[in-house]
Amino acid sequence: MKKSIVSALTTALVVGAASTTFAAANPFEDVPASHWAYDAIAQLAADGVIEGYGDGTYRGDQEITRYEMAQMIARAMAKNPSGADKALIDKLAAEFADELNNLGVRVAALEKKVDNVKWQGAVRYRWIADRSSNEFGNVDNDHQYVTLRLEPEMQINKNWTGHARLDYHSDMDSAQNTTGNSKVRSRFGDADDSGFVMERVWVQGDYNNVQILLGKLPYITNIDNGMFFDDNVAGGQLTVGNKVKATVTVGRTDNLAEDEQERWSTTASYQGIEIYNDREDKITWGVAYHHVANKAYWTQGVYDGKEKKAANIWEVGLGWQFAKDFNLNGAYAWNTTGDPDGKSGTAKAWTVELDYKGADPEEPWSWGAFVAYRKLGANAVLAPTYDAHAGADHKGWEIGVDVVPMKNFMATIKYFHGKCMNLGDNDTNHKTLFTELNFFF
Repeated sequence: MKKSIVSALTTALVVGAASTTFAAANPFEDVPASHWAYDAIAQLAADGVIEGYGDGTYRGDQEITRYEMAQMIARAMAKNPSGADKALIDKLAAEFADELNNLGVRVAALEKKVDNVKWQGAVRYRWIADRSSNEFGNVDNDHQYVTLRLEPEMQINKNWTGHARLDYHSDMDSAQNTTGNSKVRSRFGDADDSGFVMERVWVQGDYNNVQILLGKLPYITNIDNGMFFDDNVAGGQLTVGNKVKATVTVGRTDNLAEDEQERWSTTASYQGIEIYNDREDKITWGVAYHHVANKAYWTQGVYDGKEKKAANIWEVGLGWQFAKDFNLNGAYAWNTTGDPDGKSGTAKAWTVELDYKGADPEEPWSWGAFVAYRKLGANAVLAPTYDAHAGADHKGWEIGVDVVPMKNFMATIKYFHGKCMNLGDNDTNHKTLFTELNFFF
């Protein structure tokens, strides 16, 4: 069949499917803006119904065979279109029934399997320099490692998807593999050869204003941008609401500190609830409650002469977009159980951060910067998100910049200048330079 016949059928498909919207950007470089099918092809491609030839072209000015047309129809059928799209594709399928019967079933089945699992991830390089000093002397630590991160997403049905995150770390100094958990997070621990680590694996259900997560899932506290927690929880999470949301999380976490006497394990049960508004609003707010407990102690101390196996932490958070490119955010958390061992301030945590613009890996030469002051009592936060060592028991200033010099490549540099408060009156001066290169795919 020559182009004239196939083009008529293709025209019915692309024009009929895109008759109401003509706003999408054209993905095919060989279709000029003046072409009769420009808007239709662009919109249908944006909807994922047609894909062209995989080399950035549609080849609208050359003849195509019935075999090539059958392949396009099979790919469109594999995407399970609905409404007007489905009606047009059904007409095309009837016209090319012989070709689809001979080879279309195989093509459609292959496309369905390929479309059902999507992969993304990153190749990352980090170099971290820590400098500490107090009356007992100085400690200098440098560490660098590379990471391969794979994040598959599997379509289960209309509402449910499966997710995972696999990390492979290699220590650049020892040339050995590291675990990606305590070894890399402590930055200076001895490497081992565990290879890939399944950091997360969970299923996710989305129903209008309801989202359900089950498994070993990622959780970053919403009201404080991760001041209290940014890590994994083995359990479940339910989020309901639209403009105002409530997130309930229940499970286990392994982020507790372990002392020299091993009086408690690093794993604890966690239950928490957050209530907050849309994070895109100009003024954002939120409140939260966190309950953390394990079989022994949660903290290092004894409260009022009695062993306490749980901590109850309350939080509030506020944000304000006071100009187009500026955001001011803050959060405050307090542990109502109190301060252990008489250490003042360990039961309270707060942060204030000013953000300017923001880097988008999809936009070359986009960039963002921030400056913040944080004071994070060890018993008021669990797993803070901050890279430049502004973790539990630290207070001080942190600044940082993200730059995207080309698409899918982002460079980050952060600097922390402050103190580690774990020695009480003998605070340790602390400085950290954190650098990172991310290649996304």
